[in-house]
Amino acid sequence: MPARLRPTAPIAAAALLVGDPGRALMLAQELLEAPKMSNHARGLWGYTGATPAGEPLTIQATGMGGPSAAVVLADLAELGVRRAVRIGTAAAVGTAARLGELLLVDEAHAWDGQSRASRAIRPEPALTGALERRLGGRARRAAIVSLDTLHRPGEDPPQGVAADMQTATLLVRAGELAIAAAAVLVVTEAAGSEPLGDEELTEKAKLAGEAASGALTRDL
Repeated sequence: MPARLRPTAPIAAAALLVGDPGRALMLAQELLEAPKMSNHARGLWGYTGATPAGEPLTIQATGMGGPSAAVVLADLAELGVRRAVRIGTAAAVGTAARLGELLLVDEAHAWDGQSRASRAIRPEPALTGALERRLGGRARRAAIVSLDTLHRPGEDPPQGVAADMQTATLLVRAGELAIAAAAVLVVTEAAGSEPLGDEELTEKAKLAGEAASGALTRDL
């Protein structure tokens, strides 16, 4: 039994990972038929069910920040997850990304209070390619940077068009756990603009979730 998650339903080999528990619930209702809550321990809501095509899929909240996501991913690996896509949010770095844009992560860089990683951390190529085909022209490949604090405009790191708090850590941990992993991010903040509205964020997350569901369960 994992140390943090307490599964109350089977966990699928394919998983969507989102930071926000509310977004996990929304995607479970949108993408799964008869979803069952598979975890509620520590407020990390997770759901497992079948896609309309009959393929099993788990949708799991990972909490805020890289350390939380890495711990959740390790527990999921212990429970049998072998493929995962992060659907997250990010802030634009400078003017390199547009508010509401969908970014398919092509490489991620770690940027924290102690180190500046120059090594590009790359997602699993086959899964990223499947996502790109499913998303078509609705997303672009991009380099992003993962921070250990919230991004502040005017303190832009040199790498990446957008900044989040999980992707680089998740990709590194996935490689250690032999999990094929990729990520799609919605740009929810940009300099000089109000944050992306909840309704548009929900629609973008649904679009990314539908693409990820197909890529995870039908294309690999």
